[in-house]
Amino acid sequence: MKRRIHLGLVLVCSLVSYFCSCSAFYLPGLAPVSFCEDGKGGEDCQTVIQLFVNRLDSVESVLPYEYDVFDFCKDAKEMRPSENLGQVLFGERIESSPYKFNFKQDIKCKAVCTKNYHKGNQEETVKLEFLKMGIMSKKKCWIIDNMPVTWCYDVEDGQKYCNPGFPIGCLVTLDGRVKDACVINAEFNKKNTFYVFNHVDIKITYHSGTTEGWRGARLVAATMEPKSIKQVDEKTLNCETGNPMEIPGEFDNDMSVVYTYSVQFTEDNSIKWASRWDYILVSMPHTNIQWFSIMNSLVIVLFLSGMVAMIMLRTLHKDIARYNQVDQEDAQEESGWKQVHGDVFRPPRKGMLLSVFLGQGTQIFIMTFITLFLACLGFLSPANRGALMTCAVVLWVLLGTPAGYVSARLYKTFGGEKWKTNVLLTALLCPGIVFADFFLMNLILWVEGSSAAIPFGTLVAILALWFGISVPLTFVGAYFGFKKPAIEQPVRTNQIPRQIPEQSFFTKPIPGIVMGGILPFGCIFIQLFFILNSIWSHQMYYMFGFLFLVFIILLITCSEATILLCYFHLCAEDYHWWWRSFLTSGFTAVYLFIYAVHYFFSKLQIIGAASTILYFGYTMIMVLIFFLFTGTIGFFACFWFVNKIYSVVKVD
Repeated sequence: MKRRIHLGLVLVCSLVSYFCSCSAFYLPGLAPVSFCEDGKGGEDCQTVIQLFVNRLDSVESVLPYEYDVFDFCKDAKEMRPSENLGQVLFGERIESSPYKFNFKQDIKCKAVCTKNYHKGNQEETVKLEFLKMGIMSKKKCWIIDNMPVTWCYDVEDGQKYCNPGFPIGCLVTLDGRVKDACVINAEFNKKNTFYVFNHVDIKITYHSGTTEGWRGARLVAATMEPKSIKQVDEKTLNCETGNPMEIPGEFDNDMSVVYTYSVQFTEDNSIKWASRWDYILVSMPHTNIQWFSIMNSLVIVLFLSGMVAMIMLRTLHKDIARYNQVDQEDAQEESGWKQVHGDVFRPPRKGMLLSVFLGQGTQIFIMTFITLFLACLGFLSPANRGALMTCAVVLWVLLGTPAGYVSARLYKTFGGEKWKTNVLLTALLCPGIVFADFFLMNLILWVEGSSAAIPFGTLVAILALWFGISVPLTFVGAYFGFKKPAIEQPVRTNQIPRQIPEQSFFTKPIPGIVMGGILPFGCIFIQLFFILNSIWSHQMYYMFGFLFLVFIILLITCSEATILLCYFHLCAEDYHWWWRSFLTSGFTAVYLFIYAVHYFFSKLQIIGAASTILYFGYTMIMVLIFFLFTGTIGFFACFWFVNKIYSVVKVD
């Protein structure tokens, strides 16, 4: 019977993951754009394809820069598409570019602009030095029809990797070492020389709709190949072969850089518009690892479930039967969790702080669940830029009511009377810590001139959402929470606290808390690697089906691990379970921080004090949120367990 249940659980997880990660990728929110040849389209058919540019990222720095900061060709009529809150918070700065072309009109070697640098001109010298800095670390991100223009190249085992970005250039160092993209051309071999990619071959693939009942065509892929070709001037262009465009390490002579491009259109009706991101995502070889992560997590869950089932069905059943059958005199000689029934519901120390944490944790839990569920359905796909962060922020703001209600109800159960302080701390304490950290990180970005710095108007808008919507809703929830009676406990609390006997090493608070976070972290550490990659290594995260399954498994693991340890501590007649239940599962956040430190030193190439401070500053925000989230799960699981076992035992 158990085997059938286990097989059924694996099958259900597989189906949910399949439908969530594959089928619903383009379900809502994104309308396809049709393109037609010039003079052959109607009002609903566009003829001009506009190439947009995004911020410039780097694997060596967490400081992105706007495209305009570098001395590239700029659009004469610069325009920015409207950006949502999530895009602004993530530092995306999309703007138009001078790269414009008509649909199905191939272009052979067209000049965009020429940038001249004179040795005696201080301003141009600074621009050239900044361009060299960008060549060493930055990469461009271009967008066509809301799709990244990808640079596809061969990697190991004959596979092809499509990178949603391409380098500005490459560098050969003084000692002759070839860095980054210089390996694509054997001619990049001159020491202490920068090579700028001043030409791009753009290939656009489209899907014709004449056979499917709609007019025009839809773009299904946009790839490019960067090249470095030295041009004499814009009148005599050669974009096929030629000497590379060199920028010497020492700026000794005047020089000019001519930027050019070519465009080729290709029809491919085998690729559907709804699956046009597949060639990017499939090239990321993570699916097998994700399934390994799921199976690893399921093994942990099944192990814990077996342990909890053994306790609930065997040990507890025997305990309850024994406690309910013996006489009162014999009960005094008994030892175990029944002996602390008069103290187990004694209000905890620092009950105010615990109730505030639980209110905030409830708010984060509901926000995370709804956000991941919507992402699993396809509403928050990578194509819908910034939607994930926008959804999370809006949900957090609107969920102030359950935070206030839970905090107030538990605080009243703990016997607290300072309801005003409780409400203010629930509304301001944890969000205030996060905002203060975020504000300090934003100051660093602003000082460094990064495009990720949040504009002052957006900060004001965030404060308005916080104090104008979230805080009032928290007060509303707290009002209803305090109006409700305190949660009735199944047993009475004695006036005089019972003395706790000497504990063994494993039942002491700190060892138990440290052990409690190991198993939940074991369920998420593989998934955590991909999340950190998407944040810091600028890779796309799209497998929300896997993430939702891991989220559910994390809930189960935190609950079961906390219940298991709580039972052992009660059997050892240690009744201080309130804070311990919160900290046991919440300690998973400490392991998350340790893993983030390991990831920083082993996987990232980040250099510079500012980037290091930013990494750990943002990591602390993530750790705090995860601490509140996991701690709340463990507390309520343990709260249910303790109420359940003491409600079925007879107490005289």
